[in-house]
Amino acid sequence: MKTTIELPDALAAEAKALAAATGTTLRDLVVSGLRHEVATRRQGHRVDFDFPTVGGSGIVVDLAPGEVIARSYELS
Repeated sequence: MKTTIELPDALAAEAKALAAATGTTLRDLVVSGLRHEVATRRQGHRVDFDFPTVGGSGIVVDLAPGEVIARSYELS
């Protein structure tokens, strides 16, 4: 399918330079990037980092807002 899209000039120039430097075409670079983005968005939001805990018991769920405040200020 042929289509027309508008790209920021700087992004288009950077993409063309990258395609040339890696021995591919701008079309192949765009198709690859679009496939990657579609697959990522299909998977939904994913967290790419861990919540570290130090001397704690991890994340606690099902707390009322008041309990969260009390625990964060060590009131309970």
